[in-house]
Amino acid sequence: MPKQTADADYESYRRGVFDFLWREVEPMAAEIERSGTFPVEELFPKFREHGLFGLLIPEAYGGLGLSTQRYLPFLAEFSKVAGVVRVLLHVHNTSARAVVSYGSEAQKERLLPALARGDSSLTFAITEPNSGSGMDVACQAVRDGDHWVVNGTKHYITNADFADLHLVCCRTGAPDDRRDRRGLSALVIPSDAPGFTIEPMPHLMGNNGPYHGILHFDDARVPADSMVGAEGDGLDVFLGELEPSRAFVAASSLGAAERALEIALDFSKRRVTFGKTIAARPSVQAELAEMARDVYALRLILEDVADKIDNGEECALEAS
Repeated sequence: MPKQTADADYESYRRGVFDFLWREVEPMAAEIERSGTFPVEELFPKFREHGLFGLLIPEAYGGLGLSTQRYLPFLAEFSKVAGVVRVLLHVHNTSARAVVSYGSEAQKERLLPALARGDSSLTFAITEPNSGSGMDVACQAVRDGDHWVVNGTKHYITNADFADLHLVCCRTGAPDDRRDRRGLSALVIPSDAPGFTIEPMPHLMGNNGPYHGILHFDDARVPADSMVGAEGDGLDVFLGELEPSRAFVAASSLGAAERALEIALDFSKRRVTFGKTIAARPSVQAELAEMARDVYALRLILEDVADKIDNGEECALEAS
């Protein structure tokens, strides 16, 4: 497809999605936040219709195959409309991206089409009660014939309620050697695996709606071909996706900041004190100018990071 045509198609698609978000999702945002319940049955069919579950999945597997440059504006708009939507779709697409980047061809053919349609969803399960995204992973997987037997707990896992699959970071090396970089592996574990249970995560602050769960594995058994990448590649799989994911989170911050600036500008033009709007007061103008400067700076940094990600360049510093 000629670039000009592809660009026009992208802009048309983006405008259509943004219009849908403001028309149908934004009016529900406050109630979702208040109730802490996401209307899956009402909104998921519409998300599927607009292709939002396959934004980063290649077209060959049924997705849209967006570049990072073209994906970030969606995250920013999701965040403007409703932070819960950004959280839900960000995690789904990032987890799918891990399969794209590190999965075998058989795994891609088996998993990606359903993920792109939104008929399946995959969590990104690395954090634990006593560890974040480093090497200090306690969840253990032991080989038993043609299966892996998993024991341990994962904590604060987004989308745990509706996801049917979980990309789980497990220790497959020596249990007591937390310094072994090759001691971690990635396993795709289905929600219905024997010995696997999920409980809700209590005491959340803000962005209510997406379900954050605690995953418990008690001799959970999964086939050996559930491993994404080779044994010992787990750190590469998870950290390889966390780096671009930091840019994805920054894009959501950009959207929230842009929306905050829009609201502040609108209010400053309506709020009248001592006979004139506060937008006419130099002190308020200075505050608004600083906000606009910060938004512009973040947008420029994101453009640079996205370009580096798309070109396979190192960008750990910029993404952080």
